[in-house]
Amino acid sequence: MPSPFPGMNPYLERAEVWSDFHERFIPYAAEMLATQVEPEYIVKLDEHVYIHELPADERRLVGRSDVSIVRNWENRRELAPSSGASAPACAILPGLAVDEERLSFIEVRDRASFEIITVVELLSPSNKTSDRQQYIAKRGHYLQSGVRLVEIDLLRGGPRMPIAEMPECDYYVLIARPEELPRVGIWPIQLRERLPKIQVPVREPERKISLDLQELLGRVYDAARYKNYVYGRPVHPPLREDDAQWAAQFIRR
Repeated sequence: MPSPFPGMNPYLERAEVWSDFHERFIPYAAEMLATQVEPEYIVKLDEHVYIHELPADERRLVGRSDVSIVRNWENRRELAPSSGASAPACAILPGLAVDEERLSFIEVRDRASFEIITVVELLSPSNKTSDRQQYIAKRGHYLQSGVRLVEIDLLRGGPRMPIAEMPECDYYVLIARPEELPRVGIWPIQLRERLPKIQVPVREPERKISLDLQELLGRVYDAARYKNYVYGRPVHPPLREDDAQWAAQFIRR
């Protein structure tokens, strides 16, 4: 069953869903690119790793023993033979102090030199908030190194990345080519619009490599059976009242 919305599905923006959507979307996008760039280029997946220190109230016990298990260990100690052998002790591991987040992205590399030609990033909530400065630094490194960048933001929540003269929109795609900097291409996208088919730049500007974002969303939506997440009103983040009324027609279907 396809997504009921003509463009982005706002139910996929929920924090509980986004990580799963992100990690499914990237491999499908890589597969779509791989058939178009060979034999000169190869497409591979890599990941950013972000380490977050958890506040004390969010740290939890790992392997915390249940009372019945503790009692079983106590009974075993009582029944242990007097030969000196003893039953293993029951232990509790300390709480985790950090949270590790891994975010996949796509690299298009030169087949012969293995040089990175293009990077495709799908932004996550942490890119826009807690790990914002790290992501911005990585983005700057791409551009200074002559790497072409495709940045896809399908999240209404969180502050936009720093882009001069960004038009008003719900979502966007940024395409940066080193030969055109500091100018970049921006595709503003509204909630009610179909997601675009975008051009992915490689070394040869005349070569047409594309990603159909709406087709990709549809493939992920069906494979993950995201229809089961569509109920009630989207609240993470909430829709504007006029958009909520517009969205209701698709939910009723």
